Amino acid sequence: MSEIQNKMFQEIRSKEIFNQVQQYSYEYLNSIFNRNVYPSEEALDNLSVFNEELPENSTKATKVIEQLNTYGNPATTATLGGRYFGFVAGSAVPVGLAAKSLGTYWDQAPAMNVLSPIGSKLESVVEKWLVNLFNLPKKTSAGFVSGTSTANLCGLAAARYRILERNNWNINEKGLRNSPKIRIVTSKQAHSTVLKAVGILGLGKENIEWVDVDKQGRIIPEEIPELDANTILVLQAGNVNSGAFDNFEIICKKAKKANTWVHIDGAFGLWAEAVNELKYLTKGLENASSWAVDGHKTLNTPYDCGIILCADQEAMTSALHMSGSYIVESSERDGMFYTPEMSRRARIIELWSIMKYLGKKGIDEMILTMNQRAKQFANEIEKITGFYVENEIVFNQVIVRCDSDKITENVLLNIQQLRECWLGGSIWFEKKVMRVSICSWATTESDITKAVKSFEKALEISKK
Repeated sequence: MSEIQNKMFQEIRSKEIFNQVQQYSYEYLNSIFNRNVYPSEEALDNLSVFNEELPENSTKATKVIEQLNTYGNPATTATLGGRYFGFVAGSAVPVGLAAKSLGTYWDQAPAMNVLSPIGSKLESVVEKWLVNLFNLPKKTSAGFVSGTSTANLCGLAAARYRILERNNWNINEKGLRNSPKIRIVTSKQAHSTVLKAVGILGLGKENIEWVDVDKQGRIIPEEIPELDANTILVLQAGNVNSGAFDNFEIICKKAKKANTWVHIDGAFGLWAEAVNELKYLTKGLENASSWAVDGHKTLNTPYDCGIILCADQEAMTSALHMSGSYIVESSERDGMFYTPEMSRRARIIELWSIMKYLGKKGIDEMILTMNQRAKQFANEIEKITGFYVENEIVFNQVIVRCDSDKITENVLLNIQQLRECWLGGSIWFEKKVMRVSICSWATTESDITKAVKSFEKALEISKK
């Protein structure tokens, strides 16, 4: 046995570093809801301690963990808390954190059933749960990926495969050179990950047929060009700024007649279908061909957790094909056929745990509460002179601006420096705005009020 091997076996037996991490984790959880949402300047400066050459010799394990906690803990952004409103980044349901911890020790990779029978089983179960929860076609397949960026890529890859296959063109064998043209139709406010996927897949961003949007950022159905069977139409369940939803009922009906592939980018908004009071927003979504959604946004799974759902299983698995003489296929689910990558962690463990814990009623209640907190924020901020809410609050997004772009920019910077809450900026119809995303199970009424007071203070500072 080698020296390093013996050392690691001793660490397993002693459990010292695992107990050390558990203690640090509990301390973190005890402080997360009251700490500054963004790290202090001192904490950021202290990160320089990591600027070192790779050590020549092995470092004591407890020292490694101690350094990581001492300087890493204070430099984390408190996305787990209730006042982080940036980037539609969700918190994490407690049982999800616990399940992820357990899953980390299991260290499963559910590419094949033979690699992880438990991973394969949970993916099969959750696939059925999601199809039922979102009221999708029964034959819909799910792939569990890192996030909606990858899920959008998978959905458009499946669409590309099917459209070219209908034109007697095998994309896997022939590539794109001299292939039949594929049209891409989407709104002028499509998410950047859609554009990224279009570029990666070789479909060309210059080929996109852009469609105007209304004042809430919804694609205007009447402005959509004539569709056909060689077209991919990309819609949104939740505009990245306003949270608005495209009219799936009208648009998908039109697309279906033309045999057009409809992909819905529903990173955070697809979950509205699981809420009785909000499912009017997603009416008709079942008539699409593919759907992308995150677990780590609205459902509050730990990062990274995305899902691609596709009604055309053959197109999906053919687009993401995998082969090799060493591969052991099973009569059960082999997850690698539904995702671009083979090596991936079993994120399904925490997704299953959270859905099992919440159930349909819990999912409904948690997400509806986010909607209520967004409405509370809008109501409270509008009572302060100098702030204006720019959108209808239909889901979890609030767009706020001040009297000028300059004031908005200064106020946003002041809010970020105050660190009571954190959010980012955006551009909304050529105006600079502040984008508030209520996406945490932990956001309470008092969190909203505290955040609004921080806005008010930031505005006062900007006037000095």
